[in-house]
Amino acid sequence: MTDALAIDGLVKRYGAHAAVDGVSFAAPAGQITGVLGPNGAGKSTTIRTIVGILAPDAGRIELFGKPFARESLRRVGYLPEERGVYRAMTPRGFIAYLARLKGMTRTDALKRADALLEAQGLGPYGRKRIKTLSKGMAQKVQLAAAIAHTPDLVVLDEPFSGLDPVNQRGVETLIRNIVAGGGTVLFSTHVMEHAERLCDRIVLIDKGRKAFEGSVGEALALVPRNATIEVEGGFDLAAALAPQGFVAAAEGEGRWRVALETPDASRRLLAACAAANAPLTFYEPARATLHDAFVRIVG
Repeated sequence: MTDALAIDGLVKRYGAHAAVDGVSFAAPAGQITGVLGPNGAGKSTTIRTIVGILAPDAGRIELFGKPFARESLRRVGYLPEERGVYRAMTPRGFIAYLARLKGMTRTDALKRADALLEAQGLGPYGRKRIKTLSKGMAQKVQLAAAIAHTPDLVVLDEPFSGLDPVNQRGVETLIRNIVAGGGTVLFSTHVMEHAERLCDRIVLIDKGRKAFEGSVGEALALVPRNATIEVEGGFDLAAALAPQGFVAAAEGEGRWRVALETPDASRRLLAACAAANAPLTFYEPARATLHDAFVRIVG
């Protein structure tokens, strides 16, 4: 599988501070790659360097298998973290204008703008001034403008920021549709739930350095699973399960957390509780989340 984007040893400094410090990763073509990390980790600086807004101090960037060149950016769509639209323009005019900057004809750009506005539920607002729209609607217009020229690689910096849950789901659907149509998406976020639902691969960045790169499943595999158990009558679950090789940690009155170290551990744990005549009132094996993996990796 080829990579739509590959960076190697990327460095970007501001004075003595390395905002990006030797980061390397790839975004495979036809997949969704998430760049994750806490605020200030270096995500936006990495993305701005990838799309040519910032010049790297060291490292290599390849787009579509070739060294970075301005001409390649015609095949890239970009949504910056800072939201900004020409408020006096109409959504239709704004989207078409940016599409024409990427090489589309006026007729095709206007047709594409109309189609995108309809798809985003903004058809009736296409000829209104952007300044009359809500913040969320204006953000959807800017996102539509980023993909109007049907780019091969779409780079989105915090695309869910400022959107309500309904519009966030709409953006998730849009991202999936881009990939279903043959495109590639790279997006940054500090909200793990979006990445867990969407991404084929993730890159975790912390303090300017790459902490992890791999699939969501590979990240989740780093987190031990647990089961939460509640018992009645002051039953000592730790003592009852210790002979079976389970370690139970008390979390409150009658509430315990037990580590599940192997794939069949949940079944064996339940059998061990039954054998010990533990008076269970609650049993729940917890699925690891990407948030858990993130905390385990970066602390």
